Amino acid sequence: MTMRTAITALALGCAAAGCATTGGVDRAGTDVTRYHLGAPIPAGSVATEPMAMSGAVTSPEYRLYADAVAAELGRMGFAPTGTGTSQYIAAVSFQRTSRGTVRTPPKFSIGIGGGGFSGGRGGGGVGLGGGLSTGFGSKTKDILVSELAVQLRRRSDGTVVWEGRAQRQFLSGDRGSQPVDTAGRLANALFKGFPGESGITISVK
Repeated sequence: MTMRTAITALALGCAAAGCATTGGVDRAGTDVTRYHLGAPIPAGSVATEPMAMSGAVTSPEYRLYADAVAAELGRMGFAPTGTGTSQYIAAVSFQRTSRGTVRTPPKFSIGIGGGGFSGGRGGGGVGLGGGLSTGFGSKTKDILVSELAVQLRRRSDGTVVWEGRAQRQFLSGDRGSQPVDTAGRLANALFKGFPGESGITISVK
């Protein structure tokens, strides 16, 4: 098998297998949606807890998200306090799912075609028409989607005064894809411009 034949077979094999590239993965921003009553939300003491029926538990990963939410609320004047004594409850839910895989761009590629060579005593030439290139060193990565949801409600009557959801897409192994980084990034985007415009989805860089 010649080099050209081998590379052609490799390229066709990848195409037949449906190899995707990272071109369709949007990692530029965090999608954020907020809802509220349109009335002022006075700052007060707040306690974080798992959202009811969310399946969240007080695991180490949950604490990362809860602490990130408490930190953002604290910057806005909502003082963290113990459960049972706060004016507000911030119910926190998170999830991390996979949406398939992609192929990363190759580290290097080989291109063949578009040129020619000559040889022989008579100076005859042999040309290679067209062109072909294939890449080597690419990797398959999972598309990960991390989501944070928060409900802020008054403890006195249970009224939800604000709620929001933030979602961001990553590739496994990328910088910032670990839960400790994701929690802070999602919480920061979720509360940016609090309370935000109700009922629309925005992209936060």
